[in-house]
Formats: sequence, C-alpha cells, structure tokens
Amino acid sequence: MTNPLLAVDSYKQSHFLQYPPEARRISAYVEARPNDFSKEVLFFGLQAFLKDVLSKPITRSDIEQAEAICRAHGEPFNREGWEIILKEHGGLFPLEISALEEGDVVPSGVPLIQLQSTDDRFPWLTTWIETGLLRAIWYPSTVATLSFKCKEIIYAGLLKTSEAPDAQVPFKLHDFGARGVSSAESAALGGMAHLVNFAGTDTMEALGAAMTFYGGDVPGYSIPAAEHSTMTSWGPNREREAFANMLDQFSGEGKLVAVVSDSYDLFHAVDTIWGQELKDKVLASKGTIVVRPDSGDPVETPLKVLESLWNSFGGREHAKGFRVLNDAVRVIQGDGMTLSTIKLLVDKMIAGGWSLDNMAFGMGAGLLQKVNRDTLSFAMKANAMQTADGSWVDVNKAPKTDARKASKAGRQVVVQEGGQLVSKALDASNEAASLLKPVFRNGELLDETTFAEVRERSQAALVARVS
Repeated sequence: MTNPLLAVDSYKQSHFLQYPPEARRISAYVEARPNDFSKEVLFFGLQAFLKDVLSKPITRSDIEQAEAICRAHGEPFNREGWEIILKEHGGLFPLEISALEEGDVVPSGVPLIQLQSTDDRFPWLTTWIETGLLRAIWYPSTVATLSFKCKEIIYAGLLKTSEAPDAQVPFKLHDFGARGVSSAESAALGGMAHLVNFAGTDTMEALGAAMTFYGGDVPGYSIPAAEHSTMTSWGPNREREAFANMLDQFSGEGKLVAVVSDSYDLFHAVDTIWGQELKDKVLASKGTIVVRPDSGDPVETPLKVLESLWNSFGGREHAKGFRVLNDAVRVIQGDGMTLSTIKLLVDKMIAGGWSLDNMAFGMGAGLLQKVNRDTLSFAMKANAMQTADGSWVDVNKAPKTDARKASKAGRQVVVQEGGQLVSKALDASNEAASLLKPVFRNGELLDETTFAEVRERSQAALVARVS
C-alpha cells in the first residue's frame, strides 16, 4: 500500500489552511451524477477501502516521508495535525462514514456515501480523503454496473428462451479482463465487482480480494481452456490431434472444456474436425466441449457456429419453442463483446429460435478497463459545515456555466419514496428513516456485509427489473 498521506492530489495538502476559521466539521457525500451511460449505479467497493486503508493506522514513518516529499514538491504539510492523529487517535482517521448497502442499485443523483470529521480540530480531513475514497468507489461500482447491465440483457433473454434461467445466468458472462487492466489492484477490484453479478471468471486476483474484504468461500469458477499457443504449437497439420488432446486431458462425464478453434480455419475446425472427425469422441466423453470462435464478426460468426454444431450434433426443441444443442457442445463468444454486441447477439439468437442455454459470453478489457470516473460521472462534494456554535451551515456549488455540476446543499438523507430511492435535506422528520447508515467511525468498521449479501441485493434488483 502506498503511504496513505500521499494517496491524495497534491493540492489537498494545502487545504487545512483554506477553510474558514469558524469551521469545526465538514460533511460531504459521494454520488454518481446523472450521466449518459446509466440511470442507476450498482454500489460496491466501500468495505474493501475501509478494511484495506482506513482501518490501518498511519505511522511516524508515513508522516516523515510525506513531509519530506511535500517540502520538495512545493506543498505545505500539516505536521501538527498528523501528529495529533498519530498520538491521540492511534493513527486512525477521526471520520464517520455512512453508506447505503453495497449491492444496492441506486438512481443516479442519490448519495451512496456521506461522511464527516469527528474531531473539531480536523474539518479539513473529510475532503482530504476524497482522492482515495472516490477512486475506491467509482471503479468497482462502474464495473459492477456495466456487468449488471449485461446481466439484465442476458437474463431477459434467458427468461424468454431457457427452461432454467436462474440456474444458467451465473455463468453466462465470463471475465477475461485480467491482462487488459492497468494494475493487479484493478484486476482484483474490477474482477471482484464483476463477481457481484456472475460466477464465471479467469481473473484470479478477484477471488482473493472478495474473500479478504467480504468473506466467504471462493466466489468464482473457471474451466480448463485452450489458448492459441497451445493449439498452434501442434502445427496446422495436427490441429485435430491438438483438439483430441484437449478431450483426452480434460473431458469426461459432467466436465466442461473450452477450445479456441479459429487458429487457422474456424469453419473447417467446426464442420470437419469437431463435427465429423472427433464427433464420436466428443459424444463418448459424456462431457461438454465449449467451442470458442475468437475472430470474425462478433455476432454473425457465433450464430454460424451454432448452426454448424446443430447440423453435426443435433439437439432438441424445448417447451418454449427454442432450440438447444446436444449437451455435448456449447459456444462461448468472447471476442468483440460489449454491451451493445451482447444485446445484438441475444436478439438475433432469439429471432433465430436459439435458446441462450447454448451460448456463454466473455469480456476482457471492455469489462475491466474501458471505464473511467466520467462513465457514471462520480463526484464527491462538501454539503455542510458545522461552526463553532454547533450549528450546521449549508455548503454547495452552483456554477452558472454548467448546471449539471450543481451540488447538494445540506446534509442528506436517502429514503424510499414511491418505491424509489430519493435524497432529501436532513431534518428532524426524516433522519431516523434514512437508509444512509453508519458503517465506519474513527477506524472501526461498524457494520460488515458479506459477499453473499451483496450478491443477493444485486440479484433482487435484477429480478425486480426483468421479471
């Protein structure tokens, strides 16, 4: 972990000198502002930050290093303040953080988190942690929201075309994004966020993160799978032997193995090798071969593979009137999958009479890397200041040049109103009903959630939207 006293924007180091002299405590909130990507956000990631960062005390060496760097960097350093935190607070930040429940799907513009300082000497501390806190929230929440939106599309398709949609959906979108992210921490946080919605992943760092920060057993699963190097090392004249080796090594009753099949000629592989030369071996294995196209049009190519496998292996038409391939074969499409191409492929499968039982989807960097803070327009803003007489004064911004960036004035509550979460200014009549509940105070985690509970909330939100 980086020195927490350096995990800020440089200008934050000067802010302890900028608040008015009457300031005693500052309140601030975090929200996903209205944006073009999603009207809602799946809130996730706070507990990981609380456990990994805010529950660990700063040290004297942290202070010494931060002071030396700030002096050389051209920023003032609040040595006196950090010494008080070290000596009187045991190195733990005097903050209280309230939040909605992780896994909740929340309308944009509704605060997810509200926080304030708990020591009158540190009004500046609330917004000082903006950099680390916002970074810890926007990324996993954005990945979780993207994954949720994919799940919404896939689940709706399953409800229409599958006889067992709830059993199928956990493994319908697989995370292949570990190599496409900027850091191991991103792989852990983003991969963990995807696992809120699905159970299929090849991002192993996400497994340890989920277990460390949210508890429980291993939350994600994978299967043996080929890559191009393991197939092409046999050479083009021995592709059949390469495929047969996958069956020999990994197939068997009830087992699945995925084989990338486009190293040379995808449709020769599907029509001839799988569909003729190895057909009897595939059927005799009593397992399932998952054929992976990895090039070509991301919608039309897997549809053609489905038709080829149907012609070779057959299948059945179930009671809902959709075709399901012989259990010995399935398809996974990971190349070129985005929110829009998943929707297009699902729609074309339905139009072609295909059950979504036949298809799994995969996403790589498009799931874990091609997002940023502006995707859901995440922001943290101060909304109130407590003064020396104990009263709270509203704080907000209202730029005439961009009304969308106006912030909320006054400490907030979040309540249910007409079946919808809404935010309101806090007063005596609504404080008790607020769904923003204290989860952290002065270094102590007050309310811990499990990964299973996060998943349950997300799934309940999905069912409410799609069913």
